[in-house]
Amino acid sequence: MYAKAAPRPDSRQLVEDHALLVKRIAHHLMARLPSSVNLEDLIQSGMIGLLEAGSNYDPGKGASFETFAGIRIRGAMLDEVRRGDWSPRSVHRNARRVAEAIRGVEIRNGGDAPDAVVAKELGVSLEEYHAMLQDTSGSRLFSLDELIEEHGDADSMIKGHWDDPSEAASRDGLAGAIAAEVSRLPERERLVLSLYYDDELNLKEIGQVLEVSESRVSQILSQATKRLRARLSGW
Repeated sequence: MYAKAAPRPDSRQLVEDHALLVKRIAHHLMARLPSSVNLEDLIQSGMIGLLEAGSNYDPGKGASFETFAGIRIRGAMLDEVRRGDWSPRSVHRNARRVAEAIRGVEIRNGGDAPDAVVAKELGVSLEEYHAMLQDTSGSRLFSLDELIEEHGDADSMIKGHWDDPSEAASRDGLAGAIAAEVSRLPERERLVLSLYYDDELNLKEIGQVLEVSESRVSQILSQATKRLRARLSGW
C-alpha cells in the first residue's frame, strides 16, 4: 500500500503569510551593509526569492516552508548585492590584505592573531587597522550567508545529501572545517558570530549586550569573518 503524499500547500497563501520574513531578513543583512545599499532593492529581490520558494516548495522533503524560503530569500538578496557590487577595488584589496596578514601571523605564531600584531604585520597603526576592518565589514568577500549560497542550494541543504558522492564528501568536509574553525575563534568573536547569526541580533543590539559601540561590533564581526577566510583558504 502506497503512502499518501503530503498535500501541496497553496503557494499564494504561503507567500502572503511570509511576506514579513523578507523584511526581517533584509533588515538583518542591512546591518552589515553600507548605506549605499538600498533596503527597498533588497526587499524587492527577496520577494522574488519568496515567490520562487512558494512555487518550488515540496513539503514532502521534510523542511518547513520558513526554512526553505529563508534560504531562497537570502540567496536572492545576495545575488542583488553581487550584481550591484558597491565595494571599490581598494576595499576588496584591503580585505584580502587583512586575511593574508591574519593567516601569516597565525601560521608563524601558532595561535590567534591579536589586533595589534595584525596591524604591525600590515605596517599600519592600530587605529588604521580598525578603520580597515570597518571599511571592509560589508564587502562581498566572505560571509557565512554567502558561503551557504556558494556551496549548496536550498534543496540540497534541506535534503542533506548530494547526487555526487565525492561532492558530498567535499561539502561535508567543508561544513566540518567551518564548525571547527568557528569553535577556535577568540571568545568575543565567537560570541558576536553567535549573536549575529544564531540569535539574529543586529549590530546595535549586540553592542548593547557587549557594552561596546556599534562600530566596534562591526569591526569584531569583520575580523572574525576574515580570520575564518584566512583559515579556510585551502577550501
